Amino acid sequence: MKKKVIAVIPARGGSKGIPGKNLIPINGRPLIAWSIDHALSSILVDEVWVSSDSQEILDYSESVGAKTIIRPTDISGDKATSESAWIHATKQIQKIDKNIELIIGMQATSPIRNQKDMDNAIEQYRKEGLTTLFSGNILDDMNYWSIDKNGSFYSVNYDYKDRKRRQELQEKFLENGSFYIFTPEGIISNNNRLHGKIGCYVMSKSTMFQIDELEDVSICEAIMKHTDAC
Repeated sequence: MKKKVIAVIPARGGSKGIPGKNLIPINGRPLIAWSIDHALSSILVDEVWVSSDSQEILDYSESVGAKTIIRPTDISGDKATSESAWIHATKQIQKIDKNIELIIGMQATSPIRNQKDMDNAIEQYRKEGLTTLFSGNILDDMNYWSIDKNGSFYSVNYDYKDRKRRQELQEKFLENGSFYIFTPEGIISNNNRLHGKIGCYVMSKSTMFQIDELEDVSICEAIMKHTDAC
């Protein structure tokens, strides 16, 4: 029997930055609708699951074709991790079906994807013999600074006293949070979405934007209207 690939989307009902964030309209559709649609449109994803503590989110998700899992309140607060939601969902799904090969852990706050991204990432995962994979973007010459305990600035990822030419810089990748690939056994035993042999599926630059604050809404809407990554 062919093992399944399933997508699991955690979607809490609460949010500090934007109340009811996962259902706010983005270009005329609830935010979570974009991630559900991308997963349902995938050729290689067999099932789409949404985990939430909000009945409104669960009802909406079911209405557009996703299966649902009630997320316990003790792992639904502001300090709850996506790992806790993915692990809980994985264990609940395994009670019904143990025939799961891979899980695509998606984040609803990242609505900008190309319809082929997940299928391409799954193929890359298998071809490279990876244990886990994250979606990301190539960072073009971004120099980061921070402040030490004395209030002084210091360069984090380069030496400002020995600034290299762009051609000499080592390639750097941004973990954009759009999705991750892991096995059920892997995330449960490691309590971490990333472990073992890690790979990166590189996405277009526009996909680095996600919705955490209200100002992000207009940015993402504009990108989604003028790109095929949506």
